[in-house]
Amino acid sequence: MRTSTLLNLDAAINLALGILLIAFPAPLITWLGIPGAAPPFYPSILGAVLFGIGLALLLERYRPRPGMVGLGLAGAVAINLCGGLVLAGWLLLGRLSLPVRGNLLLGTLAVVLIGLSALELRAQLRPTYTRDAT
Repeated sequence: MRTSTLLNLDAAINLALGILLIAFPAPLITWLGIPGAAPPFYPSILGAVLFGIGLALLLERYRPRPGMVGLGLAGAVAINLCGGLVLAGWLLLGRLSLPVRGNLLLGTLAVVLIGLSALELRAQLRPTYTRDAT
């Protein structure tokens, strides 16, 4: 997969999750089957961080050369891998009392984050002569 495509995909995921967590709508959280929070202070702060990461990825993707540097693939790998592994750890070892749909949603998210990290790491480790310029 091209570096630019991965940066766009990663940015879209971070922006969407960020908006969802900033708003943290209780009916949607209940319907998704994921843990709630009252007040939603920590989820909204996490959402703001994810939204900022999404913006940084877009800065990196669309920056003129040379230009303002955003978050590149190496940073995205670190963030996604850490988040995916911690989430997987909670799901496997945390004894969370979640409905099946919550486990499916969060499990899918963990797999997506870890899988995306693998694709990004593969793209990052390609020889420089085959890397995308965009």
